[in-house]
Amino acid sequence: MLASKSGLLQPALRSLSKPRFLLRRPNSTAASSSKTARTWSTAGALTLAALTGGVVYGFTMLSSSSSKVYTASGKPAVKPTYGSVKDMNKAVEEIRNVLGEDAVSTEKEDLLQHGYSAWSTSNVERLPIAVVYPKNTEEVSKAVKICHKYRVPMIPFSGGTSLEGNFAAPFGGLSIDFTLMDQIIKFNEEDMDVVVQPAVSWMGLNESIKDSGLFFPVDPGPTAKIGGMVGTNCSGTNAVRYGTMKDWVINLTVVLADGTVIKTKRRPRLKSSAGYNLNSLFIGSEGTLGLVTEITLKLAVIPQQTTVAVVTFPTIRDAAAAASGVMRAGVPVACMEVMDEVQMMVVNKAGSTGKEWKELPTLFFKFSGTKAGVLDNISTVKEIAKKHRAGNFEFAKDEKEAKLLWSARKESLWSMLALRKSGQEVWSTDVAVPLSRLADIIEISKKEMDSLGMFASILGHVGDGNFHESIMYDKRNPQEVEKIEKVVHDMVDRALEMEGTCTGEHGVGLGKKAFLVKELGHDTLGVMRSMKAALDPLWLLNPGKIIDANPAEK
Repeated sequence: MLASKSGLLQPALRSLSKPRFLLRRPNSTAASSSKTARTWSTAGALTLAALTGGVVYGFTMLSSSSSKVYTASGKPAVKPTYGSVKDMNKAVEEIRNVLGEDAVSTEKEDLLQHGYSAWSTSNVERLPIAVVYPKNTEEVSKAVKICHKYRVPMIPFSGGTSLEGNFAAPFGGLSIDFTLMDQIIKFNEEDMDVVVQPAVSWMGLNESIKDSGLFFPVDPGPTAKIGGMVGTNCSGTNAVRYGTMKDWVINLTVVLADGTVIKTKRRPRLKSSAGYNLNSLFIGSEGTLGLVTEITLKLAVIPQQTTVAVVTFPTIRDAAAAASGVMRAGVPVACMEVMDEVQMMVVNKAGSTGKEWKELPTLFFKFSGTKAGVLDNISTVKEIAKKHRAGNFEFAKDEKEAKLLWSARKESLWSMLALRKSGQEVWSTDVAVPLSRLADIIEISKKEMDSLGMFASILGHVGDGNFHESIMYDKRNPQEVEKIEKVVHDMVDRALEMEGTCTGEHGVGLGKKAFLVKELGHDTLGVMRSMKAALDPLWLLNPGKIIDANPAEK
């Protein structure tokens, strides 16, 4: 098949022999490398997919990988070698035979959807060779065993909203899409837990169980699915009160790289001293250590009363300082979010909330608990905010208005994406710092971001020191790309200097691997490689994410 079209295909396939990371190369050559970075457009990606439509299995490793795996001591370990094109073809056909014809797709549109993300600035010029749609843990295990036999890389796919290239396919292979695994398996109302498959959305889950008086409190973007939330240890607006994903997982069912199925724990809600904490091993691992197929989640009681309020400030520093003051005072707010004046303007332009907002830096609060407790918390927050030059608080009059007020924060990214013109993209990234440094980093980062002269804003979960930058840019303009890279990289470096983290909730993926080295150091990453080598010695599970088999930083 390849030979019959060699004249047309070989140049394209040669360009795919190595992953090409388009942006975010935070090292000493970042500025120069950005000049040669190539950015995909949707049309370009479709063209590439169409070009190889007749030989779709060619999107794979055409030769053995030259990457090396290192142990924690820095000594060379196993050298990963992926299957040939022939091996890949065999694997796809065998999975079709085992799971059924409809369980596998090689349509170019599906490959593009599962290998390229319009949300992300970390894409590669490569797509998976096929997409597999399992229906349950058993089918996932069968597919994984076949991939293991033929040494085919596997990339898990859940909601598809990742921002750091978390589901890109730099080495080709198969995308394992959990779309059909969207069932609530068992709701244990008396025990306040629920067992779900990975494609269940957190919003759909809460809608299904709302009459029980219980809810699942982790609330990232509206389209996020539980599987992806586990993979990145996501958080959301409720994190200041309820914590992040790791705090709400009781146990996981995981398919390992060779198809073995394990369960990390039993079902006690809070206590277990039975061995290693395997939940923490897989949560946040982005599918690099195992494929999560079932999740048992803790649930919380819906508070007796919830009140939403917004308040404006003259500067973003005032808003951030007020947020830190609220946390330092120990006020148990349910949520505390910040949006700068640009983001408030974006929401007004999008018009999705049905309300005209003051275009000033704004804090969004959600107070919940008993009626008396909510009133007391509001009083304390007002006093703290006043010390930081706050305007008047605006409170929701009823539940409908509360949803309207809060929708401004929830619609922020979508509002900005809706304003894009042809050729424009939004670079969204996040960091987190200790609360005492929050006002400093937000103030400095906003000044640098505003100096770009581009459409850019700051927003985030300031209650836990986490904030996001969103910058709109012309991806066809290398000068703009270079400027943004510098501002974003400087922000991340600044967060690390303040003893913060390079990623509060987006994960590492492709985009922040080099920053992870700066944050944790070579020895810590060496331990991670040893864990990866123990669970996935062939380096098949979501390869290229978080850490590389061949650590360039050595």
